[in-house]
Amino acid sequence: MLAQIDIEKVLFLDIETVPEYPNYTDVPERFQKLWDKKSKSFVGEEETSADVYNRAGIYAEFGKIVCISVGFVARTSEGLTLRITSFANDDELILLNEFATLLNKHYYNIQMHRLCGHNGKEFDFPFIARRMLIHGMPLPALLNIGGLKPWENPHLDTMTYWKFGEFKNFTSLDLLAAIFEIPTPKDDIDGSQVYGVYYEENDLDRIVEYCQKDVVTLVQVYRKLGGQSLIEESNIKMV
Repeated sequence: MLAQIDIEKVLFLDIETVPEYPNYTDVPERFQKLWDKKSKSFVGEEETSADVYNRAGIYAEFGKIVCISVGFVARTSEGLTLRITSFANDDELILLNEFATLLNKHYYNIQMHRLCGHNGKEFDFPFIARRMLIHGMPLPALLNIGGLKPWENPHLDTMTYWKFGEFKNFTSLDLLAAIFEIPTPKDDIDGSQVYGVYYEENDLDRIVEYCQKDVVTLVQVYRKLGGQSLIEESNIKMV
């Protein structure tokens, strides 16, 4: 099925998120209490909800997006090319507005355009939509999928394709890259380190680079799942 989809109409993306506040003590009291309730299910016996606050970034109600990296594939005389760019900002509203502008201008038709991520249906796409609503933003068409029938959903998910209907399966993007012998340029940080890199090192550029590399891997895994050849490294550009 993937091979039948026009890859030039697919926007590939990955997001990086962090807790909304640097530390538990910075969280407003009302949300501290709500985080205490939320974290009860995974806090250890010798831990407190404050000790696990670094995990708050995976929940849209307690986290924020600091980077959305996107990939555009085009057919040229040199073959398929991949261009990667990012929306990154300490002010989440700014990057969300920039991303929404892209969707509203170039990816506005749910019958024609698609979003693709790895575990995107469970994480990236709903996280972005929820954060937009929290900021009072109208949802672009590709994110406003409430009420759509399953076959009308414009979202593609490489992890869903790899599941083949198996609900309990979770396979990381890195593992799929290794299985398909896809060269991966990601050699710096991993997702568990994003919190520290952002709040302790104040290095958003490093997070952007990490996120962009994930999008490259995502596109190559997508190609393999469709039984197609990889995009040549020389045809990949990060801007």
